[in-house]
Amino acid sequence: MPSASVPDQSSLLPTIRRPSDLRSLSQDQLRRLSSEIRSFLIEEVSRTGGHLGPNLGVVELTLAAHRVFDSPAEPIVFDTGHQGYVHKIVTGRADRFHTLKQRGGLSGYPSRAESEHDWVENSHASTSLSYAAGLAKAKLVRGERGSVLAVIGDGALTGGMAWEALNNIAADDKLPLVILVNDNGRSYTPTVGGLAVHLAGLRTNPRYEQILEVIRRNLVRVPGVGGTAYDLLHGIKIGLKDVLAPQGMFSDLGLKYVGPIDGHDVAAVETALQQAKQFGGPVLVHCLTQKGRGFPAAENNEEDQFHQVGRIDSTTGEPLSTGGPDSWTDVFSREIVKLAATDPRIVGITAAMLYPTGLHRFAKTFPDRVFDVGIAEQHAVTSAAGLAMGGLHPVFAVYSTFLNRAFDQVLLDVALHRCGVTFVLDRSGVTGTDGPSHNGMWDMSILQVVPGLQLAAPRDATRLREALAHAVTVDDAPTVIRYSKEKVPADLPAVDQVGGVDILRRTESPRVLIIGYGDFAGLALKAADLLAAQGIGVTVADPVWALPVNPALIDLARDHELVITVEDNGVVGGCGSRLAQELRQRDVYTPLREFGVEQRFLDHGSRAEVLEEVGLTPQRIARFAVEAIARADQNAAQPSNIH
Repeated sequence: MPSASVPDQSSLLPTIRRPSDLRSLSQDQLRRLSSEIRSFLIEEVSRTGGHLGPNLGVVELTLAAHRVFDSPAEPIVFDTGHQGYVHKIVTGRADRFHTLKQRGGLSGYPSRAESEHDWVENSHASTSLSYAAGLAKAKLVRGERGSVLAVIGDGALTGGMAWEALNNIAADDKLPLVILVNDNGRSYTPTVGGLAVHLAGLRTNPRYEQILEVIRRNLVRVPGVGGTAYDLLHGIKIGLKDVLAPQGMFSDLGLKYVGPIDGHDVAAVETALQQAKQFGGPVLVHCLTQKGRGFPAAENNEEDQFHQVGRIDSTTGEPLSTGGPDSWTDVFSREIVKLAATDPRIVGITAAMLYPTGLHRFAKTFPDRVFDVGIAEQHAVTSAAGLAMGGLHPVFAVYSTFLNRAFDQVLLDVALHRCGVTFVLDRSGVTGTDGPSHNGMWDMSILQVVPGLQLAAPRDATRLREALAHAVTVDDAPTVIRYSKEKVPADLPAVDQVGGVDILRRTESPRVLIIGYGDFAGLALKAADLLAAQGIGVTVADPVWALPVNPALIDLARDHELVITVEDNGVVGGCGSRLAQELRQRDVYTPLREFGVEQRFLDHGSRAEVLEEVGLTPQRIARFAVEAIARADQNAAQPSNIH
């Protein structure tokens, strides 16, 4: 069923089913369509949640791209996919927007399963140039006609991988590749770094508006796309090279530069892209846009201009959620400020995610002690090592899935040098609606191999505070604290403690030991309730510090008939697997079964839906234990054949 917010048949939006439908529209019609798309996005994303601000800023830019490039034969690759909603609309998916980020509905990012126009299912930044360079090289090798367009934001250009790609791209003057830089001065929050300073200088240059007006006037006079237009856009005839720093920066690298272009002027963007495409080699087109354009609530939001929203009021932008318990991020955000107030060595690091990771409170209280390095996780980790070497204790708050990009730095730059760096991994485990690339289901497996690393998976707010307080005192090894994006559950106090392992439940004559890691301790307790109802004694344990393996877990395992581990992490190579290895090495052969996330890329859906799909439920865990104990009892009851 089409969404109720799709405009009626007197509007233009319902007539756009494929990119070719755009090419017959006049400039007036394109302006009308742009307005309709913004209204559509505000209404739809307000209902479902999603990346609203970035997409409101790229409406005209996307329309121009699809008028110039013949997708899918000429691939359009979006960096991160945060800015891909308009692309979805013009490639025939408007009537499914009411299902955005829902189970079985539209993905919040490009998805090859949805459309042949989606080449890359990327949602990590700074990758589009590498994908696009490969696609363009493939065209050359295969002798195919056409070009490739890479759309990348200024925030993604703070990532080192993008500059590695630019360096390689500039070396091939025959590469049929156009790079469209969407410069809105922001990633989640205002873009930082030397590149940002250059681009900000351009945007605030008093001659910029005069330059754009000269370009507009002259383009009006030029029929088609002649050499005069190219000269103007390329900055040759009006002295842009002396005025606008970014041109010199990119041209010094060896790239042809076109811009700056008003990214909300379809005609200007279209002309620039057409000229760049005809050049016959790699060209960078620099467009200036406004994140959240057309939605006052987003335009006036100084934090992230509605980079990503939940369900909101489509007029005021106010969230429709009912509040409730704090998130894990909220607890961390307040606690790190308290710790830093008494320990001046503590400093914070963020990779362009000050607000999403909760470091904004720290930055407000101690502005000189928080460092935003941009979307550059590798640099963040190694610079953290340097901070530690310099006598400080850095706390790098980052989404779990993004730390994957910096594993080598964690291993060889931090751990090898025995640096005291604390990594706080937000959005660990199954995150659900953001899809496969955002599930933080790899960290406990990847980090198992790092010598000396200590990893905590707190089950509640009290344990998070305790773990963080301990982590910032460890100055000779990396420490990691992981938690989900969900609300913090109520505190689960221990009924006993064995060698530093919290015992959360112990029934009479326990036969089954269930070890619940992190907030899966609650899942373990629910499974224990089901076992107790079947008359099976059970112990529920939470080590809190999952790495290194606590020797007390070995002793507990020895005293039970069955061990079950439950973790919000990939089942392969996780904490359960590590414990099984430790048991074998100590000649403890109690049967052990690991429950964790299936080792595959999971489709988007709510966290509860995904966990149900992969069988991480109390019922499945309890059923396995009941059947295993029944088999053991049956085997014990059989008469021995040995005489």
